[in-house]
Amino acid sequence: MKAQERLTDALYGLGWSTVKKLPEPVAVRLGHTIADIAWKRRGKGVERLERNYARVLPGASPERLAELSRAGMRSYLRYWMESFRLPAWSPERIRGGFAPKDVHHLTDGLAAGRGVVLALPHLANWDLAGAWVTTELKTPFTTVAERLKPETLYDRFVAYRQGLGMEVLPHSGGSAFGTLARRLRDGGLVCLVADRDLSASGVEVDFFGAAARMPAGPALLAQQTGALLLPVTLWYDDSPVMRGRVHPPIEVPTEGTRREKAAAMTQALADAFAGGIAEHPEDWHMLQRLWLADLDPAKGPA
Repeated sequence: MKAQERLTDALYGLGWSTVKKLPEPVAVRLGHTIADIAWKRRGKGVERLERNYARVLPGASPERLAELSRAGMRSYLRYWMESFRLPAWSPERIRGGFAPKDVHHLTDGLAAGRGVVLALPHLANWDLAGAWVTTELKTPFTTVAERLKPETLYDRFVAYRQGLGMEVLPHSGGSAFGTLARRLRDGGLVCLVADRDLSASGVEVDFFGAAARMPAGPALLAQQTGALLLPVTLWYDDSPVMRGRVHPPIEVPTEGTRREKAAAMTQALADAFAGGIAEHPEDWHMLQRLWLADLDPAKGPA
């Protein structure tokens, strides 16, 4: 294991072992402090966050983008402070920590015996939303995690999410899709973060007026298994409670090839994500390149 990987693993381990013991007001202040320091240093992640916000708000001034990136880093650190503390939260704290709208789209689908795919962007705290589902709705679900380096860090994330009641499959290896499909055919729930393609074989979508690529998996799973495909958007306000909305189902088109249907459904997902991001851009934690023109300069200006 490289020295940098050992340091990364140690820092995450310190977060889960130490931050969860802090009183909540102390953890909030610590998150703000770390976020402000990172924002002032103007590292690559902060700069990329601002460039991504510039695509969401193309007319924003440099001052507005700087203000937004500072709020975005505070939101991002709120996610981490909450995630480090979630294993120590009581069931009552988890239930009271999330207030979603239109959950009937999810509960009605499950009650009907249909599998359900929940697809989310990197908005607010998707782990808290998942913990709420397993705690308040008492519904286990299956998700997929990106392989991280070092392996010990990936193991930490798997253990963390399993502790919240999730079944976690590795993204790589090729067997995840088949397992997800089986869970859905059995009437189960699958939750996937789906605004960034990790396979380089996703679907090209129009996202805030420019081409991006998003994973086809949620749409293909819904097609293949008959499961409902439900977009979910999340956001923070000034309270300790995270907000969210379960959007109406995305229907499978009646015409077209399998790939054409997946493309149309993925575009509908992208549109739902864009609506939530536009309303709460500071809660979109996208510190990586996403648009094709940013990934490949030959496709347009970065």
